[in-house]
Amino acid sequence: MNSMTASLSITTAHYSVAGVKPQNEDACGVSVPEEPLLTTKGIAAVIADGMSGSDAGKQASNACVQGFLSDYFSTPESWTVRTSGQKILTALNHWLHGHGQREYGSHRGMVTTLSAVVFKSNTAYLFHVGDTRIYRLRDGELTQLTHDHRIEVSKEKTYLSRAMGIDIHLDIDYRTLSLETGDTFILLTDGVYEFLTDSRIHRTLLDHPDDLDTACKSLVQQATENNSNDNLTALLIRIDKLPQENEDEFYQKLTELPFPPPLEPGMILDGYKILRHLFSNKRTEVYLVQDTETEQKLVLKAPSVNYEDDPDYIHQFLHEEWAGRRINNPHVMKVLEINRKRTALYYIAEHIEGQTLRQWMNDHPHPLLSQVRKFIEQIAMGLRAFHRMEMIHQDLKPENILVDDHGTLKIIDFGSTKIAGIAEIYVPLETNNLLGTINYTAPEYHLGAPGSNRADIFSLGVIAYELLTGRLPYGKEMTAKNIKRMHYHPIKHYNPEIPLWVDKAIEKAVSINPEKRFGKLSEFVYALNHPDSSLVSKEYVPLIKRDPVRVWQGISLILLIINFVLMYFLSR
Repeated sequence: MNSMTASLSITTAHYSVAGVKPQNEDACGVSVPEEPLLTTKGIAAVIADGMSGSDAGKQASNACVQGFLSDYFSTPESWTVRTSGQKILTALNHWLHGHGQREYGSHRGMVTTLSAVVFKSNTAYLFHVGDTRIYRLRDGELTQLTHDHRIEVSKEKTYLSRAMGIDIHLDIDYRTLSLETGDTFILLTDGVYEFLTDSRIHRTLLDHPDDLDTACKSLVQQATENNSNDNLTALLIRIDKLPQENEDEFYQKLTELPFPPPLEPGMILDGYKILRHLFSNKRTEVYLVQDTETEQKLVLKAPSVNYEDDPDYIHQFLHEEWAGRRINNPHVMKVLEINRKRTALYYIAEHIEGQTLRQWMNDHPHPLLSQVRKFIEQIAMGLRAFHRMEMIHQDLKPENILVDDHGTLKIIDFGSTKIAGIAEIYVPLETNNLLGTINYTAPEYHLGAPGSNRADIFSLGVIAYELLTGRLPYGKEMTAKNIKRMHYHPIKHYNPEIPLWVDKAIEKAVSINPEKRFGKLSEFVYALNHPDSSLVSKEYVPLIKRDPVRVWQGISLILLIINFVLMYFLSR
């Protein structure tokens, strides 16, 4: 089979026989999706070998191959290959183990080994459990990429130390490799490689460089002639083309749609009537529009003409729409799918009646702690929708949060969002994912380190601090030069009514060191509502405040002793 696309092209072949056994308990498969999944998810290949001592090895191997190939492409496109693969294999393992226990009353009911490889952009992602093998042939050199999970009891006897379905807990070997055009990946079951030397496998592949079908059959036939006593399966994949577009080609794709012309009230663009200009900044223009078909009021966001020749900016703008359309949460602005032909570059989102959180803060400079908690909880719920999709917002600030007329908060800007799954895709640009605002940007970004969900927790902590004090937690703008000299300013200096444990929770959220922050949004929200003695105990509290009775008792005792001493000297 040959798959020719503009981005990734492969040739594959496979051959599988039962051999001397009554049935074939091996399984293998390759799935090449159509675009856009070919770019966002890649190509998946799997081989599995049902354990011969298992009650239902054939069903187990087939379930794993079919399950991985179908479920992998159903996972969110924003997820990394690693997250998708490990979640799927963990779920399959649970199913095999549970089904084996119920149907066969044994932990050996449905057991199989498995090796899978996902080819995405310019990288191969390998997942491995058991003793199937993956090799790579590159520039005439054969390399084994997986390690057999076997324990040797004697020269004549070995047994599997790891397999799918044998235990509720699953350890998965995982690694990544850069791809090169011409790489050939060889997936084999033990019925083949145990009866062929690596040099024989190597020679067979070199003998048939352009005919993978013949190479597959030859490997299986040679192992059969060498008295293989097992099922035999070979699966070959050759990388014919990689997505190595140059920057000009990439920019040409990005600019297939022109920037919109200057828009004025009354104009109609692709069925959207411009009602009024809402706001603009140096990066975007935002308009209130009405859909002429449904009469629904919506928001149209268009790129600023200042960036018409900036491929990095256009790339980010397209990803902003991509990310927004994949998040469905009441605390995140909905980006709508456009079902009509577009003549310009823009996207459409829901219209929210309300004001930015910045405007709300200006109108309410001294909010109650209970109100702040409600706001932080709502923002956290919106951020959690990003994090579950393996996205980091990276530009959380009061200007990017709307408070609607019902008091519901919504995150409205995704221009800086880092999408883990998209970051795996090769682009011929030096992209800058950090487009945040200096006062809210996590310190690790200033130092050039990669961000995580803890970067968003830092920004949320800054917002919580600012809501309670009207100030920034470190007093001034943070830069790479002054980070080491920055010190947290306790909230009690500006708002003494706030409990110490709330202050300490916010201090932890905005820690300079990301490892010292909360690991999850839920932990921060909980800490704002429940005292944590471990946080408070870290700060010295004077004894007069901790136990004033003991202090005054001590003072009284000292005074009494002084009185006795004075009386003694006076009596003399």
